[in-house]
Amino acid sequence: NYYQLIAIYPSSSPFLTLHAVRQWSNVPFFTVPLARAHGKSFAHRSELRQAKRIVVKLGSAVVTRGDECGLALGRLASIVEQVAVLQNQGREMMIVTSGAVAFGKQRLRHEILLSQSVRQALHSGQNQLKDMSLPVLEARACAAAGQSGLMALYEAMFTQYSTCTAQILVTNLDFHDDQKRRNLNSTLHELLRMNIVPIINTNDAVVPPPEPNSDLQGVNVISIKDNDSLAARLAVEMRADLLIALSDVEGLYDSPPGSDDAKLLDTFYPGDQHSITYGTKSRVGIGGMEAKVKAALWALQGGTSVVIANGTHPKVTGHVITDIVEGKKVGTFFSEVKPAGPTVEQQTEMARSAGRTLASLEPEQRSDIICILADLLTERKDEILSANKNDMEHAVSTGRLSPAMLKRLSLSSSKLNSLSIGLRQIAVSSQDSVGRVLRRTRVANKLELEQITVPIGVLLVIFESRPDCLPQVSALAIASGNALLLKGGKEAANTNRILHELAQEALSIHGVKDAIQLVSTREEVEDLCRLEKMIDLIIPRGSSQLVRDIQRAAKSIPVLGHSEGICHVYVDHEASVDKAIKIIRDSKCDYPAACNAMETLLVHRDLLRTPLFDQIIDMLRTEHVKVHAGPKFASYLTFSPSEVKSLRTEYGDLECCIEVVDSMQEAVDHIHKYGSSHTDVIVTENEDTAEQFLQQLDSACVFWNASSRFADGYRFGLGAEVGISTARIHARGPVGLEGLLTTKWVLRGEGQTAADFSEQGSMTYLHENLPVAQVLPGHRTTS
Repeated sequence: NYYQLIAIYPSSSPFLTLHAVRQWSNVPFFTVPLARAHGKSFAHRSELRQAKRIVVKLGSAVVTRGDECGLALGRLASIVEQVAVLQNQGREMMIVTSGAVAFGKQRLRHEILLSQSVRQALHSGQNQLKDMSLPVLEARACAAAGQSGLMALYEAMFTQYSTCTAQILVTNLDFHDDQKRRNLNSTLHELLRMNIVPIINTNDAVVPPPEPNSDLQGVNVISIKDNDSLAARLAVEMRADLLIALSDVEGLYDSPPGSDDAKLLDTFYPGDQHSITYGTKSRVGIGGMEAKVKAALWALQGGTSVVIANGTHPKVTGHVITDIVEGKKVGTFFSEVKPAGPTVEQQTEMARSAGRTLASLEPEQRSDIICILADLLTERKDEILSANKNDMEHAVSTGRLSPAMLKRLSLSSSKLNSLSIGLRQIAVSSQDSVGRVLRRTRVANKLELEQITVPIGVLLVIFESRPDCLPQVSALAIASGNALLLKGGKEAANTNRILHELAQEALSIHGVKDAIQLVSTREEVEDLCRLEKMIDLIIPRGSSQLVRDIQRAAKSIPVLGHSEGICHVYVDHEASVDKAIKIIRDSKCDYPAACNAMETLLVHRDLLRTPLFDQIIDMLRTEHVKVHAGPKFASYLTFSPSEVKSLRTEYGDLECCIEVVDSMQEAVDHIHKYGSSHTDVIVTENEDTAEQFLQQLDSACVFWNASSRFADGYRFGLGAEVGISTARIHARGPVGLEGLLTTKWVLRGEGQTAADFSEQGSMTYLHENLPVAQVLPGHRTTS
């Protein structure tokens, strides 16, 4: 508790503590190059990383326990840690804190209980003692009793991070007198210069009551009415870059939080004030959300950016401040720059609404849209290739993309022709997608049940470099009746923009243009993954690192994809020489960066020192493939290639591992242990061995005498794919149209109730399977 903390970490002189920091701290001062001319607030969240001077305002609900008596020590400790981390990065941190009244109330109650006569308590009886009421404590007295303890607690906590603190108490009058204001400003600047964290609070022991209706008095003056207005005034006075106001709500809502239609505003603009309906005040403290917004807008007008966020949520308290400074989508960000287009939340709502209309179209209509898109890819190819040329030239000039990524970025006439052909395949398959009956059952007389296919909802597809992914995924979304949100890499911005325009042009023929949206704002991928109430499935298309990052970030949204493509080719001792050489070359060398490229070559032990093995090695050398030896293979060699660091490596380049196995069964066991369940191949002329391999191996794709590069939606006849999944639920392998559908159950009756089928009821269940016939939207099937 508090008393134990103070006993262990006694107060010391600020200058002694500062000396200790300079002498022993491992973190150098001002290690982050942060420089910015003040006068204009940040326009976008991503710019918050540049904030050097930051004010953190801790509301009463953040600092105070739920019983409003005493401090929330756990929350306070995590906040102190975050402030100290940012301070040690070279930022200048200031804290405006509440909590003195609550802390003083706890101390005074304790003292009152101790000072009561024990005899009086015994005479009153045990039951009466439990019900004994304490006198109402005056707030100013509580503040006076609690302020010193609050500051001592802060000092003890910051000492753990070799960070020095200083206390400053102010009132409204300190800002009205020019000399006092200059003195306060000078003191704060000097403390920041010495790398000390000022902890500021209103002097609630003597503060006069606020003047009514004087909260805002123009640009240069704001009445210090509560800690919100105090924090805003200090932020502007000190020319702070950022004010973080922590309270007990997630941020600013368009209507009172808790109401049915309340939506959290990611970004708030000064011109949107008329659209806000404010609710009640916080459970503690004297400021409500309206006061916070007024103070935030005043600070914004003074050149300080503001974020209002929740500082009480147990899952985010430990990183809320650092997340905000990193530009993550936390709370409500106040900005004076309103984007020309819709927000990503608005885009998602537009996509969902238009997607429902898309799903209700006749199959022929969705097929028409896809065919028109296929035509546009060839008719407007000059426009597409021109945009792609700009992207390629920019990528080459910056030098940020690897040769493999540049190859993915590049489009050509032949690629566009192949895309067009694939889209037409999807158009044909879309005739039998949404509304298809999977089963029909007669439950009882005149009570029939159907299971039909329906769209998943809103898909978010995140892809790197490959602009050809956009029309492929768009066509699959159209065919399956799903709304689509696309987030492409900025390296393909020009190409993605024209391809998206063509997709929307095709959708317009049936009035569903908004069903496909391209996210072109500065949204971070991690922020998109937090839209769990708006997005139903995320599909990453890119590197294994991208997929892993998305799987970690999307805690509440399903992710369809594979984290790695560690594909194996096993060459059996009964393999054909010509087939083995051909398959290995294609699997490794055709497109080394692809997720279905071979990464590990398993060779039967009997093939060592045979002409087949020598030819394999010669072919890999000719193709400039760097070979790494597995542990067992290395043991057979006097002079071996570099031994592999890990048998779970996805090289994504002209590199591979060679390992030796004693049998087909050992090959299967090796793949199960080190593989990623993506695509694995056996090369053998023994049909029994091949069948055992195909049956025993638990991978999404298992091939016999064929290159691993066939693991692709287009090559499987799906027209295209949204990705390859190694998951064991929903879809596996290349995911096409079928993988973007789910099911729903439709029951048709004539007034039956569950009670009719109970022991006392008049009906019994039948469960008779009926012939399946295609059901089109809005139509009944016939028995």
